[in-house]
Amino acid sequence: MRHEGISRARFLAGAGAVGVAAAVGGPTTAGSAAAGTGVRRGLTYRGVCYEVGDGESAATAWNAERMRHDMRALRHRLHANSVSVFGDGVERLSATASEAAERGLHVWLQPRLGDVPKRDILDHLAETGRHAERLRRQGAKVHLGVGCEFVLYVPGIVPGDNAVERVENMLKGNYDPQKMALRLRDFIGRAARTGRSVFHGPLTYGAAHEDEVDWSLFDIVGVNYYAYHKDKAAYVKELAPYQCWGKPVAITECGSCTYEGAPQDGGMGWHEAVDYTKEPPEIAPGLKRSERAQAAYLLEVFDVFESMNLHGALVYDFCSPEMPHLPDDPVHDLDIASYSLTKTIRQRPGDPESPWHWEPKQSFEALARHFERAARR
Repeated sequence: MRHEGISRARFLAGAGAVGVAAAVGGPTTAGSAAAGTGVRRGLTYRGVCYEVGDGESAATAWNAERMRHDMRALRHRLHANSVSVFGDGVERLSATASEAAERGLHVWLQPRLGDVPKRDILDHLAETGRHAERLRRQGAKVHLGVGCEFVLYVPGIVPGDNAVERVENMLKGNYDPQKMALRLRDFIGRAARTGRSVFHGPLTYGAAHEDEVDWSLFDIVGVNYYAYHKDKAAYVKELAPYQCWGKPVAITECGSCTYEGAPQDGGMGWHEAVDYTKEPPEIAPGLKRSERAQAAYLLEVFDVFESMNLHGALVYDFCSPEMPHLPDDPVHDLDIASYSLTKTIRQRPGDPESPWHWEPKQSFEALARHFERAARR
């Protein structure tokens, strides 16, 4: 998706702040095997989201060599034991998931094809699910996510020809909540049935926080969680209802942008931080870059997730190459508005076709230490 310089990745993060509700049945049981029975302490899976896609330029498009390098880094530098492989393009999804599995990583495979007819989205899901099933039969640890925040990606649930228009309409209230709820529930059900038809392992869906989903359709409750609270007890209070379904709960996304106050802006940090009406886009006046703020927030919420013995937690995201770090040009340092654990350094700073590499942020190093310690428990 290309529109006014806003990438699909940025809109994914933003959608977490849009509260939508579907009319569904309630939980069936209280408690959860992951809620602290004494069998296990802490998270089972700790990791990061990794996007595959055609990029916003040839330089930022997925390529196999870079992907293999990144999977090694995820396993051995970040000390993650899990990765969410998401995006579109069955070949890219399959190749990345296979490489991750060969590296010993647990894989959440989640197709995110959008802005095309619903039938095409379901066909793309089915083909991705078939690859997930092949990996599962070969002995890989793999979960299939049938999608993410369908209100954003799937045409016809809310008005808008693309994700940009849908987000704008939701923010302005230009939609019918009842019709949206019915349409969302219907498509989630269709996606769950499609996933079940081709994949026989654990199934989940990446719901926006505050969405109401019929989790009886899935094996794992999945939530994209960008909330901010001043104390840890408030996080626990907000997340505890998800455990009432009696199923494992996974934080399928969490994160923060890279400026002071970004955790408070949550899933809309990208929107608050950048003026996309300017060309090139500019960082909003008064924002101060802070890798420390991002790192501190992630450590805090991971402590909460560990204390609740959730099934898994995945940081959004590993790398955002379309948002380069420009240390000598803070007005255009788009990395301030990125959720990634790494910063993109271009050889030619103003050229989107420039070769680039990533370097770890403080959040990368902080989580690497946390993941390594947690794995030794």
